[in-house]
Amino acid sequence: MALETCGSCLSCLLIPLALWSIVVNILLYFPNGKASHAASYQLPNYVWYFEGICFSGVMILLLAVILITLECSVFYRCCQSESCNKTYRSFISIVLALLGVAFSGYSCIIFTLGLIQGPFCNSSGGWDYIFKDTAGGYLTDYPAWSRCTEPANIVEWNTILLSILIALSGLQLIICFLKVAAELKRTLCGTYSVFVQ
Repeated sequence: MALETCGSCLSCLLIPLALWSIVVNILLYFPNGKASHAASYQLPNYVWYFEGICFSGVMILLLAVILITLECSVFYRCCQSESCNKTYRSFISIVLALLGVAFSGYSCIIFTLGLIQGPFCNSSGGWDYIFKDTAGGYLTDYPAWSRCTEPANIVEWNTILLSILIALSGLQLIICFLKVAAELKRTLCGTYSVFVQ
């Protein structure tokens, strides 16, 4: 019962998460607030996938707006029966929520791979991914962070922002799964009749 009543508020939760994903992903392009490294393409390759802006940002935002619109009582009636109309809306909501699972899941994977790879930075050997062979072990090896000399504090910058993005896309993934479960429960367990009388 709680899942059904919370179904409508789940879509609303996606909006701030999507907006935060966009903002945090944009910050990745400006290490320490400077645009010079983005202009010279001295950023990690995973940043250029735009997954925080496109997938866990704009796409999730669009899905949330459509889901909220579907949940409104004022909606175009696609058939004569009210039960039929609600069933179609529920089916569309399930499809959209599954798309949300795909978008947020993809983003979560890319952010995690970016965190494991480490930042693209300048060290004694030149510009490279100096932590790529550590399989993420550099995250607990704080003295090794000083090997990145430029941009300043890039390891901290990337670690914090990518961790926030992983958390945001993970929350989106959970919310979309809950939305699918809520709509399936409504459709299959009797709140909406699947068969037209």
